[in-house]
Amino acid sequence: MDPNLQYWQSNGQSFLSRLRLWFRILDPTSVLSSQAEIEQARILLQNEGHAQNKENVANAWLLSLSSVHPDTGGLISPVFSSQVLLPISAPVVVASLMPHKGIKPALFWQFLLQTYCTGFTHANRNTTATKDNKTSMKQSILIVGTVSYSTFAGALPQIILKRFGAAAETFSRSLLPIPLSVCLAAFSVMVVRSEEADNGIRVFDSNGNAVGVSKAAGSKAIKETALSRAALFGTTAAVPTLLLALLKRAKFVQRNSIIIAPIRYISTAITFGLMIPVSFSIFPQLGKIKKENLEEEFQSLDSNGELFYHRGL
Repeated sequence: MDPNLQYWQSNGQSFLSRLRLWFRILDPTSVLSSQAEIEQARILLQNEGHAQNKENVANAWLLSLSSVHPDTGGLISPVFSSQVLLPISAPVVVASLMPHKGIKPALFWQFLLQTYCTGFTHANRNTTATKDNKTSMKQSILIVGTVSYSTFAGALPQIILKRFGAAAETFSRSLLPIPLSVCLAAFSVMVVRSEEADNGIRVFDSNGNAVGVSKAAGSKAIKETALSRAALFGTTAAVPTLLLALLKRAKFVQRNSIIIAPIRYISTAITFGLMIPVSFSIFPQLGKIKKENLEEEFQSLDSNGELFYHRGL
């Protein structure tokens, strides 16, 4: 088991502990660290990783957790690392949820959003389901299809508004984006990571030893990640809508309607930023699954009734 997963095993047992840890991991300045610095951090962890109370060791853990993929031991692309999810995608998320004057701008921003989200999911998946960590032709086709479908589906509110006009404005701009964001976020994860359910992912015993490959664990990892992503984008779409619905009743806002747009932009960005660590913390990175819920080949293992798997992001 990779040191990153061992760390999650001992430090990520509760939601609050995971949340505190993710707030530290998501420091965007860590993306500036060089490959040499990351390698030095990993060497330090091999020698002194148990001494987590030391400042240099604690910083090395944060750098390793944010930059190294726990399945391959290789570096995650800086563009798709967890600590840059907010600065890169927040402007795109805000733009994709804003009202547009036509269908083309809606399609453009949805394409950027869905392309990045698909790339992030693929880069942070459990890679033990793919041979030699290479994307198969089938998976490549599914990824392209996911981006294409999600782009057009994401622009559906603008298409409806264009077709039916003012009669559908409340539905297309306030109501539809919330369930649509939830469904598209979950759909993207489930399709992009479908190979984990088809081929299975590696599972470990409590000592960190790999004991086999399980499709049931792969399905559980996908479902948990899909739910966490749905919570991220669903909440990001819902909170600004509810906030504006309340503020529009205030006389000050009614007299100064020009402030509605800035409030929408700012509240969307803040909600998205706060929900990233929350959504990452809903389920543990090192997930647990009961032995009786796995395939028959695992039933004879001498374990405490639970095995572990890397959930991914």
